[in-house]
Amino acid sequence: MDGPISIPRKTPRQQRSQETYDAILEAAAQLFERLGYAGATTNKIAERAGVSIGSLYQYFPNKDALLYALGERHVRHLVGSLKAVFAEVSADDPPLEESVRRLVGALADLHLSEPRTHRLLYDQVPRPAATAVQLRSMQADMAAEVERQLSRLGVGGPDRVVTALLLVQAVEAQVHGAVLDPPPGRSAAEVVEAMVRLCLRMLG
Repeated sequence: MDGPISIPRKTPRQQRSQETYDAILEAAAQLFERLGYAGATTNKIAERAGVSIGSLYQYFPNKDALLYALGERHVRHLVGSLKAVFAEVSADDPPLEESVRRLVGALADLHLSEPRTHRLLYDQVPRPAATAVQLRSMQADMAAEVERQLSRLGVGGPDRVVTALLLVQAVEAQVHGAVLDPPPGRSAAEVVEAMVRLCLRMLG
């Protein structure tokens, strides 16, 4: 993906336009998941969405722009879902192992729902400066939430800020790597279990 980063042409302002935009984006997500980046042509995406190719190009100049928009949607969904999980864990006040299992499991599940699309987003999606800032902000917010959980549980060593950040970065990398692409003979569930055990050893 060399050259200028392709982004959506415009943001819909009317309900009907928003519905068209969302239908195109959902069709792209489905076809990227089923066919991969090369197989999901803009013509196939427009057909799947039930719109003309001209309508698709009103919003998205090419497939890279669709990937960019899917990446933004992924970040919004991830943030909202993880906030809900952190709130539930804080309210339930479970012990360490259950807390780790719920948090690691939630992050893994969010990516395993559409593994092929998430591989595309992680490996291929163009990341302009604004998106990079957004991702760093999301990571910092997650680390702050993890720090609060470490304080609640009384673990994490003398510098929980650093411990929380290292945990978030490690788990993110493991989810995008080994969970979405397990080693031969291992399942995603086995990798998630290994991640949980690794986190517990780090915190022990």
